[in-house]
Amino acid sequence: MHKVHIDHRESMIKENMARVKHKILVMSNKGGVGKSTIAVNFAALLAARGLRTGLLDIDIHGPSVARMTGVEGRPHEADGPLIEPLQAAPGLKLISMGSVMKEGDTPVIWRGPLKLSVLKQFLADVKWGDLDALVIDAPPGTGDEPLTICQLIPEMSGAVVVTTGQAVALLDSRKAINFLKTVGVPVLGVLENMTAFCCPHCAKEINLFKTGGGAQAAGEMGVPFLGSVPFDPAMVDAGDEGRFYAVERPDSPPSAAIGAALDRVLEALKK
Repeated sequence: MHKVHIDHRESMIKENMARVKHKILVMSNKGGVGKSTIAVNFAALLAARGLRTGLLDIDIHGPSVARMTGVEGRPHEADGPLIEPLQAAPGLKLISMGSVMKEGDTPVIWRGPLKLSVLKQFLADVKWGDLDALVIDAPPGTGDEPLTICQLIPEMSGAVVVTTGQAVALLDSRKAINFLKTVGVPVLGVLENMTAFCCPHCAKEINLFKTGGGAQAAGEMGVPFLGSVPFDPAMVDAGDEGRFYAVERPDSPPSAAIGAALDRVLEALKK
């Protein structure tokens, strides 16, 4: 007689995710485009607006969210078999490999099955509770982690694709959009990051990369364009120091652009 194997975590995932109104994946198909910076500031702005927010970092090999939110090294508390997420800010819960690893410089050398197991644990065994939004920061590419999270959360509300104006980044953004269409996740839009830099000496705007490519890629792929975020070195410093740039400097051009992009995302989720 065959034994029937029941994965209780999958039923727990379904139960937990039913308590989350919006599940928003932030991804890119290329590293170095500032995807985690966008995910962290999206989550911080949502919490600052009074929404119950979770931030889930599914980058197993190169997690950065714990450092960028100032919770690196802070231990998680346990409630029996369940894990308490860290409180990164009022109304903002967080979990990341960077927050559960005891040694921050220890590499995670895992293949697919182990990564699947920890992603299931992050969704099933973490006490997320009732959330208005869960922002999921994925690693670059369309490999194990993004594919697995889309399969584990088939009711994903949508995804934001972050890119820069470089030709290679735009090519990869098209691949990310095609990936999302293949797995059935709505594309909430393309966000072009790190566009112009305002010189602190002469106030002249300098384009770090080609500009306008994000809008072009979005138009060609038939998805919304969420806008362009200018570059500010202070945003890099904020991430390194575990501070939320968009909350601390709401009137800066990058914060205004990120806030406007988030407004467009929330508007799309109402439809």
